[in-house]
Amino acid sequence: MGFMSNLRKDINNAKKKKQAQMNGKQLKELLKKFKEERDRIEKETGSRPPIDQNTQLFMQKILNVWISEGRNIDEEKFWNEVDHYRQFLHPVEYYEIRN
Repeated sequence: MGFMSNLRKDINNAKKKKQAQMNGKQLKELLKKFKEERDRIEKETGSRPPIDQNTQLFMQKILNVWISEGRNIDEEKFWNEVDHYRQFLHPVEYYEIRN
């Protein structure tokens, strides 16, 4: 019985990991679209609009996921880096606190 329960856990973990990767790709695509739209507005008007609330919520969700995964994230560095000029140009390891 132990073998079957471990197999079920492994299958469930694999499904969760695959879904998390898909969600991450979708979030990254949405952030890219938000950034492109802001770039377009900046080109047309000459001034860059502030980050809208939706984009900010996505970035907060990503930060929360990283923290829930047990990563020790420097939140100040994260928010400084993902401001309206640079959105996620670096991998998650860039934002981690070095001990």
